[in-house]
Amino acid sequence: MSDDAGRPSAVEWLATAAPDPGTCRWEWERNPLGVTLLPAGRLWDVLILPSELGRPTLEILSRCTRQVGPVLADFGGCRMGFFVPPGTAAGWIATGVRAVGTGSWVVVPHPVRAASGVRWVVPPDGTGTLTDPVLLELSMHEAAVTLARERDA
Repeated sequence: MSDDAGRPSAVEWLATAAPDPGTCRWEWERNPLGVTLLPAGRLWDVLILPSELGRPTLEILSRCTRQVGPVLADFGGCRMGFFVPPGTAAGWIATGVRAVGTGSWVVVPHPVRAASGVRWVVPPDGTGTLTDPVLLELSMHEAAVTLARERDA
């Protein structure tokens, strides 16, 4: 028996964030861009970092934990969005990080198929795993220090 038995798929998990999960799945199937809008604040918030900081943060975070939640990136390579527990955005005060929570909507690509505009760097796996905001913040600080040292060298 597979370890995945009984676990929802990434599509099912993401769709549960939508006011109407059926419409969410329909939009992913019919939207030529392969994206839908989902509300933040119910299952997750998103912390959006400039990619210059986001890429090294993800590398550091991945070395610290196996529990990295979904991460989005725009195709322009400018920003990365880390999915964190709901409520995180309300208390986030880091400079240069956009906190997206209750009352905001996020463009979310299909978790398996190609989409336009955004892509998964770390796709959701259906378990609901989210990035620990404390580990994310520590990884951001380490990445920022490394970037500053490289600029000063």
